[in-house]
Amino acid sequence: MKALSIAATGMMAQQTNVDVISNNIANANTTGFKASRAAFQDLIYQSMQREGAVTSEAGSTRPVGIDIGMGVQTSGTVRLNTQGGMVATENQLNVAIDGRGYFSVTLPDGGTAYTRDGSFQLSPEGEIVTMQGYRVEPGMVVPENTTAVEINEQGVVMAYVENDPVPVELGQFSLTTFVNEPGMRPVGNNFLLATEASGEAQVVNPGDPGAGMIRQGYLEASNVNVIQQITDLISAQRAYEMNSKSIETADQMLSAANQIR
Repeated sequence: MKALSIAATGMMAQQTNVDVISNNIANANTTGFKASRAAFQDLIYQSMQREGAVTSEAGSTRPVGIDIGMGVQTSGTVRLNTQGGMVATENQLNVAIDGRGYFSVTLPDGGTAYTRDGSFQLSPEGEIVTMQGYRVEPGMVVPENTTAVEINEQGVVMAYVENDPVPVELGQFSLTTFVNEPGMRPVGNNFLLATEASGEAQVVNPGDPGAGMIRQGYLEASNVNVIQQITDLISAQRAYEMNSKSIETADQMLSAANQIR
């Protein structure tokens, strides 16, 4: 009887499903977070009788076969890159991407990470950095005695220094897009890394075709739909319970068989 091992794969798959849903719910208020869902695929099949096999001397064939599946396995976690809502913060260094694209961030080891979290700050040297203190590319320094910073929809950063009515242009935020965004690897701290699956990074300017616009004074909220996640969590729990019931039933059947004299 294969039911024990088959149901066990179902329980493990639903455990992974619950883990993914729990992470989504935990990050319901994380800036720029994208929800994920677990994807599953069936395992190999054991063929007891082949479809199309000859069943008589007259040449008749079996219309269907007897194929017993070996269960299920997790094939991947798919990140859902839908747009999150805009949350007004009134902070002049907070920016949100309205559309596709990621901000590029230089990590301490010299590598590059990508993020949708635009809750930027200033370093002691006046450089625009992330909450972790990492430089946001292309690297812009706000002068001392700056009274206001303006960032337009194309990502151009301008600073009003002291009483000068003419702003100083500091630079322009660039955005990075990928052919396969779900193929990027999450590493925590709202950062993603490029992989072979995501394709090469394509640097564009905000507002270019296929790239989003910059919204100053806003942050992108998580795209997690809590109600949907709770519903999915209940469904995963019920599926886990049904697989557990399958194991219990198979155990009872084996027990009955062992008691036959």
